[in-house]
Amino acid sequence: MTPDEFTIKETFIDVGDGHELYLQDWGNPKAKTPIIFLHAGPGAAVKNRHKQRFNPYEQRVIFFDQRGCGKSLPYGSLENNKTDNLINDIELIAQHRGLEKFVITGGSWGAALGLAYALKHPDRVIAMTLVGIFTGSQAEIDYLDKGGYRTFFPDVWDNYLSQTPKSHHADPTKYHFDRILSDDINALRSSAYIYSNLEGSLVSLDDRFTPQETADFDALPTRIEVYYLANRCFMPDRYILDNAHKLTMPIWLVQGRYDVVCPPQTAYELHQKIHNSTLIWTVAGHGNDRGNYDVMRTINATWN
Repeated sequence: MTPDEFTIKETFIDVGDGHELYLQDWGNPKAKTPIIFLHAGPGAAVKNRHKQRFNPYEQRVIFFDQRGCGKSLPYGSLENNKTDNLINDIELIAQHRGLEKFVITGGSWGAALGLAYALKHPDRVIAMTLVGIFTGSQAEIDYLDKGGYRTFFPDVWDNYLSQTPKSHHADPTKYHFDRILSDDINALRSSAYIYSNLEGSLVSLDDRFTPQETADFDALPTRIEVYYLANRCFMPDRYILDNAHKLTMPIWLVQGRYDVVCPPQTAYELHQKIHNSTLIWTVAGHGNDRGNYDVMRTINATWN
């Protein structure tokens, strides 16, 4: 993410444990209701396109790269990089920017992190707007990593198997995860490229995905994601789903009917457990499909 005419402050925040997080405070500094944006991944970063979800004349948004991600330092680090660390980071960022209460918005892993934060700091969170709902349960992780999407994307699964030794076809993801988390740089790059392309192939509804050239591929974001998935996002199984009834702030859940990365069943179950939630179905997949984008922008516009 690069600064622009609406950037209030661009800085790095020392959150301890040897980590410094890149932060961009952006929009209208006089907005009454600040928003903290949580990027997906784990392992991704804030991008300029994320700003398009907000109105800089009326809203103030805090964007930041999570530990090891984007411009944050040290880049790609797995040290002291767990969900509890990220929850504490959000708290430090709120204190650093003088935010007493705020709205949280994000999607996929950003949704899971936002929910986990709200369970620990409910008094801080005015409301949440979440899209592409993920909660980090074992069932959700198994669905993705064991090919639960094969009914809709049989070709993607077969391509994944074709890049996995036959001796590991019973559990291809374990094979690639072990390589991604190993100290073998060549194995890391090879399997991270395969797994990243697998996920990329599932995001859009219209097969728009084009793999990067291998020479340009950065394996470290995928390594962070795999590190989290292999450790069940460092939360007890179903921690968010089993505690969601404790959340009382307004929560908007925006879910694509055709999301094969984060299946709609999770959003529906979460909605049933949160009394003050609104579930909005869209004709969309997991990515930045227009249906998801338009609804999120409309909901976020209520916060200024």
